[in-house]
Order: sequence, then structure tokens, then C-alpha cells
Amino acid sequence: MIIPVKTKNGGYNIYLERGALKKANEYLNLDRNALIVTDSGVPREYAQTVAALCRKATVFIFEQGEKSKNFDTYKKILEALVSGDFTRTDCVVAVGGGVVGDMAGFAAATFMRGIDFYNIPTTVLSQVDSSVGGKTAIDFDGYKNIVGAFYQPECVVIDPDTLKTLPERQISNGLAEAVKMSLTHDAALFEMFKNGDMQNDIDTVIERSVKIKRSVVESDEKETGLRKVLNFGHTVGHAVESNTPTLYHGECVALGMLPMCSENVRKKLVSVLKKLNLPCTVETDVETVIKTMSHDKKKAGDKISVVRVDNIGSFKIEDESFSDFADEIRAVYKK
Repeated sequence: MIIPVKTKNGGYNIYLERGALKKANEYLNLDRNALIVTDSGVPREYAQTVAALCRKATVFIFEQGEKSKNFDTYKKILEALVSGDFTRTDCVVAVGGGVVGDMAGFAAATFMRGIDFYNIPTTVLSQVDSSVGGKTAIDFDGYKNIVGAFYQPECVVIDPDTLKTLPERQISNGLAEAVKMSLTHDAALFEMFKNGDMQNDIDTVIERSVKIKRSVVESDEKETGLRKVLNFGHTVGHAVESNTPTLYHGECVALGMLPMCSENVRKKLVSVLKKLNLPCTVETDVETVIKTMSHDKKKAGDKISVVRVDNIGSFKIEDESFSDFADEIRAVYKK
């Protein structure tokens, strides 16, 4: 399946197909020098499969986890590009999850003012969300994604077969982002989470999630308006994530969605989160979470832009005082 993405700065295709990894050269221009960026948590065979399809390839592996999404790893990727004699006609290929995509994409965006970037996501989270849209970033000084750039990939290749090596917790972690999109855009998809079987429905979940994100990105590439909806659950979730290293990103987004729903929707969401083995209670000190939120990119002065879901399948974006927002977080998390 081909899902085209069209933005003001150009377009690219998302290829969604089982077995696509083994024939990635049919979708990507690999007849050149390619830096394959991956991490220690991704099966080595995935990067090696792509490298074998390149005219010349260098595989760069960094330690898995959010802790590696920093300037040190970024610098090492740039050093690999320099030592490998890469030029502006060469490319960077991400093979892995969201952290890999962020690191590889940011390096590609800034090396020689930008070289071609391909993304091959291998986790549920990256397949349904982070590989689409052109956001690249690294963490700095304890704050998530605070340094980055909008840089669209030349192509995205999604092969659901790569999910077979993921542990169940990582599957659930990624599905949290798809739940997010169902709440804001697709009531029927939410019903699939509520009543369906994810083992059999995963391809459909990926397709519907990608198409939702595609439509939002096409309308608002650089998050000046509508694209803010993709932050549903993230304003609070990022703050939880910054202070709870034992939780994955999707798990924190799950927690971040709870205060942003009406009470009726929240009850249904809790039921789905439990079904997917996602957390429903925050163990981190709430005041610490609120302090971290005060540095959020969506905060302007004493106002913060938040996304709310009062009815499943629809949303609203509001600006409210940060103090009122903080009180709402306390009310939900301290119950």
C-alpha cells in the first residue's frame, strides 16, 4: 500500500507492506553512500538487510533508550558522516524506533545543511506515529525534544513483519499513540481498541493511524495550528516521562491523556488502557510533573495551549492559564 504525503515543501510516499524491509531498495535510492543508523535494541539483521542493498553502507549503532537522545550521540553520528566522506548527494537511513528516527533525522537535517533522510520504523510507536511528519529532535538539559528541526523524510517504509521481535510491553507502548489518534479523530478505531483483537487488527491500526497523521501534517506541517492536536496527551505525558525513567514514551502519553478527557471519555479510556496493559495511575510526584510542564514549548507567558477530548472522535484546542491547568492535573492525578 502506498500512502502519499504532500506538504508545502514537497511530498513523499509511505510504503506499508509486509516484507518491505527485504526489498527496501525498490522504494529508496540506495545506489550511493548510506549511513544506516540503528540502536542496540533493534535486531542487528534489520540494519544488515538494508546495508546489503546499498552501493556502500556504514552501520552506526548507539545504545538503545531515551538516555541516548542527546548531543553526544548526535556528535558521534556527525563524526561517522565526516569520517565516511559523506557528501550532500548521500543519505541517512533510520532503522529502528522513535529515538533512532529522531537522532538520524536531526543529523540528516543539519549535516551539510541537509542530506536525504529515509525512515524505516521497526516499532509500533514509530510506525503509527513518529516516522510520519518530519519532526526530529534531541533532549537537552533534562527537557525532551527541546532542540530539533522540522525535516521531512524522502520516504518512509513500514514493514509490520518487523514487529514480530517486539516484547508485549513495547507493542502496548506504541498502541498508546494510536489510541491517542482514535480519541481525537476516529471513533470507529477507538471501538476497535475496545472490542477488537490487536494481534489480528495491527495492520489496520497502523494504516488508519498513519492516514490520520498524514491528513493533519498536510494541513499544518510546522505545527502553527491544527497539528497541535497531535500533542494530545503529550503536554502532561512529556513531563511525566522526564521524571519517570522507568516508563516508556507511550506509557507516559497514556497517562497524559487522562486529564485531558471529559469524565465520561476518561472512564472508557481507562478501560482500554487496562486492556492494553498501559498504566492508569501516576507514581511520580505531581508537583514535580507540573514544574516540568512549566518549560513546555506550548506555554506562552502564563498561558498554555492544550488539546481536550469531550467526545470520542473529536477534539478542541484551548488556551488557558497555566495555574488553572495545573489545578486540573492535580484533581485527576490525586484521586
